[in-house]
Amino acid sequence: MNRDSRLSGVLHVLLHMAEHDGPVTSEVLARAMQTNPVVIRRTMAGLKAQGYVRSEKGHGGGWRLDCDLNAVTLGDVYAALGSPSLFAIGNRNETPDCLVEQAVNAALDEALAEAEAVLLASLGGVTLAALSADFHQRLARRAPHLTGANHGA
Repeated sequence: MNRDSRLSGVLHVLLHMAEHDGPVTSEVLARAMQTNPVVIRRTMAGLKAQGYVRSEKGHGGGWRLDCDLNAVTLGDVYAALGSPSLFAIGNRNETPDCLVEQAVNAALDEALAEAEAVLLASLGGVTLAALSADFHQRLARRAPHLTGANHGA
């Protein structure tokens, strides 16, 4: 099963950005994510359109958070990514002639809709600030002498 890890990845990137005082280049973020800078730039485009990040051009430029971490939820970031499919399972045939398959589809559609509503509500209840606070608690327990800037990805 192929997993869509974009939400996890972009949340990771946003928290890294929150730990920097200045702009962060696509190259630095790509190293943290073990990906290509082009992937970072493509991902940031949706976040920029929503006003969550901004880009600064020129020497010393890069990406910078442009939002209040208390005001942005995981659900907001999910929406900025284009609301990708949450589940890998689905109907074998969307418009079957078979009455048995129609019954199966109806049951699966209902269950998936209920699960999606619960998951989206949960994502909507967690802010970037809550993720950042969780990170800082973990960091303090692991190595009290480290700061956010040198936490080792």
